[in-house]
Amino acid sequence: MIYDKHIFICTNQRAADVPRKSCGEAHGMGIVEAFKNKLKDLDLPIKLRAQKSGCLDICDFGQTVVIYPEGVFYVGVELNDVDEIIEEHIINNRIVERLKLENVRAKRAQ
Repeated sequence: MIYDKHIFICTNQRAADVPRKSCGEAHGMGIVEAFKNKLKDLDLPIKLRAQKSGCLDICDFGQTVVIYPEGVFYVGVELNDVDEIIEEHIINNRIVERLKLENVRAKRAQ
């Protein structure tokens, strides 16, 4: 494994005439930059990479971030969630349950 944690942030953008939302339209690159800047500032003692990705195919749930090796998908991510994801998931190895895809999906189904 090259990285201890690998963060992919969807920055996909669809053509204007496509009705389905996409993550990159709102603030995908802003979230990429926020992750990169915060991780650089923290200079953590583990191998990390945060990078943009193409479509992760769950656009209906909002901005998507996935972290490996755990394979945890976070959805509806906003700029103000970046610090919490880094603190909880990256530093303390705790899932941010309120943003986890399975939990958001279950809540919507109620």
